[in-house]
Amino acid sequence: MKMISLEQIKAVLPSLDLMPAIEAGFAAYSAGRALVPPVGELLLGKGEVHIKYGYLHEDQYYVIKIASGFYDNPKIGLPSSNGLMLLFSQQTGELVSILLDEGHLTDMRTAVAGAIAAKYLAPVNVERMGIVGTGTQARLQLQYLKHVTACRKALVWGRGEPQLERYRRDMEAHGFIVETTRTTGNILRTCNLVITATPATAPLLHVADLQPGTHITAVGSDTPEKQELDSAILARADVVVADSISQCLERGEIHKAIESGHIRQDDLVELGNVIAGKTAGRTSDDQITVADLTGVAVQDIKIATAVYEALA
Repeated sequence: MKMISLEQIKAVLPSLDLMPAIEAGFAAYSAGRALVPPVGELLLGKGEVHIKYGYLHEDQYYVIKIASGFYDNPKIGLPSSNGLMLLFSQQTGELVSILLDEGHLTDMRTAVAGAIAAKYLAPVNVERMGIVGTGTQARLQLQYLKHVTACRKALVWGRGEPQLERYRRDMEAHGFIVETTRTTGNILRTCNLVITATPATAPLLHVADLQPGTHITAVGSDTPEKQELDSAILARADVVVADSISQCLERGEIHKAIESGHIRQDDLVELGNVIAGKTAGRTSDDQITVADLTGVAVQDIKIATAVYEALA
C-alpha cells in the first residue's frame, strides 16, 4: 500500500493532463459505465463532511473520498478544506493507496470541472469573467479558465474589501486584469462567463441582472441548503446542465429550482452527454446557459488514479 503526501500530490499535479481524464469520467458516467451511490453527508455545527465513492466499469480501482469544509477556519489560521482519498483494487478489494490530499484534490478536480463546463457552454467571445467569491475555489476556477479562454479580464465580488484586495493582488500575479465589486448585480450586468464559488444559502445573483449570451457555472451549492442563484435564472436559461442529474435533483441550484417550480427534470441535460456529443450544449452566442456542478465521484476516481499512477 502506497501512502502519498500532500507535498507529493502538489509536486506531480502540474505534469498531469487532467481535463481529458475528467471529461472521459463524465462521459462514462452519463453513458451508464459507472456506479456512483448517493453522497454521504454529515452537516455539523461548524462545517460539513461529504463522502463520495464509486467506480468506473473499465477501471482497475474504486475510490472512497472524504472531504470537509469548515468555512470559519481561516479566522483561526487553518484551511477551510480537508480530507483524503482511498484507492482500492476492484479485483481484490485491497487498499492500494491512501492519498493524504487534505482536500486539495477535491479543490483541483472541481476547478477542472469548471473549465470543462466553460469549454462546452461559454460563449465563443468571452468579454470578461465574473467570479463570485474570493476563496480557494474562486481562485482555482479563474486559473483553470486559462485552459479554455484567452480572456484575462475578471470582475470579482466578495464580502469584504480585505478579501477582495488579496484576491486582486494574487490573481494579477497570475496574469489577470482584476477589478473588484461589492455589488453582485455588476457581475451579471458586465460579464458573460460567470463562476459562483461560495457557501451561500440565499441567492447572490438575480434574474433581473441577467444578460443574453451569459454562461454561469455554479460550483458552491453542493448541499440541499445552499443556493447561489435566483431560481428564475435557471428558468430563463436556454440550457441547464447538471454534472449528475440524479445528484442535482437532491442538492444544488437545480434542486432549489425544481423545488420552487421554476424548472422540471425534463429541462435538464447531463454534462457527460454534452461532452460526448449526444446532447447539444450552447448552439448560439445569445443563449443563456447554466451548469450546476455538485461534484461527482468520477472526478475523484480520475484524479486519484492519475496521481497514483504517476507516482507508482
